[in-house]
Amino acid sequence: MIPSSKIRLGINIDHIATMRNARGGDHPDPVAGARLAIESGADGITAHLREDRRHIRDADIERLQRLCETTDIPLNFEMAATDEMRDIAKRIKPHAACIVPERREERTTEGGLNVVGGHNQIAHIVRELTDAGCRVSLFIEAQETQIRASAEIGAAVVELHTGAYAHALADGNHERADEILAALQSGAKLAHSLGLEVHCGHGLTFDNVGAVAAIPEVMELNIGHFLMGEAMFMGLPAAMERMRAEIEKARP
Repeated sequence: MIPSSKIRLGINIDHIATMRNARGGDHPDPVAGARLAIESGADGITAHLREDRRHIRDADIERLQRLCETTDIPLNFEMAATDEMRDIAKRIKPHAACIVPERREERTTEGGLNVVGGHNQIAHIVRELTDAGCRVSLFIEAQETQIRASAEIGAAVVELHTGAYAHALADGNHERADEILAALQSGAKLAHSLGLEVHCGHGLTFDNVGAVAAIPEVMELNIGHFLMGEAMFMGLPAAMERMRAEIEKARP
């Protein structure tokens, strides 16, 4: 059975914290940004507590969890597959924990998690977080081996990495973009058939979100950097409204 046509829109507020940390102090406040996103109709809030704390801080996560609890909006806690992050997730108990690859030298997440290569470590964390009541998601490439491994270790959700698709379009390489889109489509279908809920994210914009939103198995899109950039010019509520319109145009 194909999921309903309604796609949830999760708002990643990391880069409000990036701006704050560039100068120090408390402004702009990512939690205030999350509150505005919720008031503007966000279906969820995403925040990545990186090991180097380059944007979101521990105190932000604590406050975000309290905000999401009081507003009954799910917090999606992005985290590396480390014991430190596992312990933080078990303590704050977010609605969802999305395990992502992380390297200190990267500017942002550059690809999907290698579930096959890190099977034992990732499986252990998935079990612990699931037992703690978190809905565990794995951020992966749309590859059959990674999707099957995600299902085998008990993840509830896979978030398919759309960054390569976005980059190919930006570079004008439409043949490559079509290949990646086909992989996303077949990967979403496989994941759904294995009982995994399918999300997508990374690099999505007004111009490229349509083809991804049109994939019938996709239940949620998580978008941050682009919307935060557009919010500087048009305001976050207006940016979210425009993104909703593009999504609904693709899958009314």
